[in-house]
Amino acid sequence: MPFQAPQGDLAVLAGSANPVLAQAIARELNTQLIPAETHTFSDGNVFVRVLENVRGRDCYIVQGIHHPVNDNFMELLFWIDALKRASAQNVTAVVPYFSYAKGDKKDEPRVSIRARVCADAIQEAGADRCLMMDLHSPQIQGFFQIPVDHLYGRYVLAEHIRSLQIPNLTICSPDVGFAKGASAFAKLLGAPVVIGNKERIDHTEKAEVLEIIGDVAGRNVVIVDDFTISGGTLISMSELLRERGAGDIYAAVSHAALTRSAGPALDNSPIRQLFTTDTIEPLPIDCCQKLHVVSVAPVFAAAIRSIHDRTSVSMLFPEPSTS
Repeated sequence: MPFQAPQGDLAVLAGSANPVLAQAIARELNTQLIPAETHTFSDGNVFVRVLENVRGRDCYIVQGIHHPVNDNFMELLFWIDALKRASAQNVTAVVPYFSYAKGDKKDEPRVSIRARVCADAIQEAGADRCLMMDLHSPQIQGFFQIPVDHLYGRYVLAEHIRSLQIPNLTICSPDVGFAKGASAFAKLLGAPVVIGNKERIDHTEKAEVLEIIGDVAGRNVVIVDDFTISGGTLISMSELLRERGAGDIYAAVSHAALTRSAGPALDNSPIRQLFTTDTIEPLPIDCCQKLHVVSVAPVFAAAIRSIHDRTSVSMLFPEPSTS
């Protein structure tokens, strides 16, 4: 007897932000992407259209919110609206990188909580669920009134690092804010953790690393973070680690939202390799020789399958054994 899904037939669509990742996710799910098109008119208006019947289907639109951020975000809203108006049974916004997650609080007078505004817009457009990876602040899930499944890139990154068999390994958080994430990373690798003390005084995307809490002398270190743009924090931390006697220095981030100038700066830094995932397209691999990309398509595919089959997404991320 053929398997009967508890929801409508599975339908995966690719927005213009992540066509390669979406295709890889579809392959992992052993399905084809639903034909769809995006067109940008000369005045900047974006037009989207689903080219196949999705009535009653369980739809997943893969569309990250990276550069060009506002264009990609508006396109996501249009896809959600198009699918709802086409009578999709459920619409899940699959957002590999939610860049506005950095705007998660009102820490200055008269500023917008941008992540909350985006959450409201996604809900109002008609999304039934969101699937995201490594939100800058996990509590952003509370900005939504719909379910948000939060995935972690550290599992595939840790697996790749483990395969390198780096001896005397230590995990380093660049600041106190990512200490919990670094600790989870370290548990996966069975390594100790050190923490950097970082200060950011303005919005120039530059930060000063002041000190390291913990001993790194003679240790090989992997600096971990959720994202990097200029590479400045990673570079500053790697320089301080070198001063403190660290051996080989690596870095691992889930989202490499790198500027073009970041590539040469990273190549000239003490960092041997920067490991990242394919949540952002395109990555400037041609200008950063140290960049190594690990795909998270299997993680997203497994999460989509779990959501579609109504099984536990959290079971995809078991806690490492402490024995």
